[in-house]
Amino acid sequence: MSRIAFVVAVSRNGVIGRAGGLPWHISSDLKRFKAITMGKPLIMGRKTWESLPKKPLPGRQNIVISRQKNYQAEGAIVVPDTASALTAAGEAEEIAVIGGGEVFTNFLAKADRIYLTEVDLEVEGDTRFPVIDPGQWIETAREIHLRGPHDSAAFILRVLDRKM
Repeated sequence: MSRIAFVVAVSRNGVIGRAGGLPWHISSDLKRFKAITMGKPLIMGRKTWESLPKKPLPGRQNIVISRQKNYQAEGAIVVPDTASALTAAGEAEEIAVIGGGEVFTNFLAKADRIYLTEVDLEVEGDTRFPVIDPGQWIETAREIHLRGPHDSAAFILRVLDRKM
């Protein structure tokens, strides 16, 4: 069975998006996102798909969940719900769920791992990450990064695995 992993960057106040984009720019986190997701099926919502600067994300199977009946996403597989998205992803070792907020909420009970970037900012935003129960997760990796020349903020890279 495939591992379902969230790949997400979250501000101190739980924001993951603003006006269809990220409310910060952190170059090294974007490189980490690419390294984690390369070669894996990506599941995302329609708004996340539409926010991507380059579509589809190369080297990865892009799966877009949309309730719009005739929605077209060139280079991606469009599905109506989470179950269909998992079917489309097939039997990959790890499936990366990349947002947005509603998609994370819908997959939370199924998630096995969270690749979490904690951004050291409080920002205004219209999309939030769902609250997770810390008692259900164990931190298996942590890297602290100071703000670099191409970063909006300092950040902590964490890997959380669901407790068995």
